[in-house]
Amino acid sequence: MALYPSISLSSWQHTFEDLQFSTQEFYTAVEALVKEREIPDVKVERVTFSESKLLIGNRREYLRVKRKQYVFDICAAPFGKDFFISWYLGETTGFFKELIAKIPGIGPLIVKASELKTYYQSDSEAMFKGSVRLCVNRALDNIATTKGVRLPSDFEHQSPKVSNN
Repeated sequence: MALYPSISLSSWQHTFEDLQFSTQEFYTAVEALVKEREIPDVKVERVTFSESKLLIGNRREYLRVKRKQYVFDICAAPFGKDFFISWYLGETTGFFKELIAKIPGIGPLIVKASELKTYYQSDSEAMFKGSVRLCVNRALDNIATTKGVRLPSDFEHQSPKVSNN
């Protein structure tokens, strides 16, 4: 059972009407594209999440692409006659940072100060995000084209910025 990232950075979802294809086919295509891009320090794995926070009930498999503290969780699944794809970009904080955050008064201030990113860290996050999004979009475009389905527009490929406030 996988853990959710501690901090949510952004997400994207799209439903394809009257489209059915294999979740595993999509994940395999994304994995191949990630490998082809030779993203440094990347780890790709299949993870499962429970449908409820209580860890009971049905589980759904996601494709996880991880680099350092950044985590991309990608979902592809049939939904009735349609097919749904989403991704969530998050950041893990780690046990030590969570422990410091619990120190009364000063803990949250220390954690907040440690989360200020350098240009290098911001650029690394943007490069990772851009590369994985490109892989998801290319896999999606390739499968949709072979199925004769309308591709998402550039606007539909965009993700909203998620605020951590």
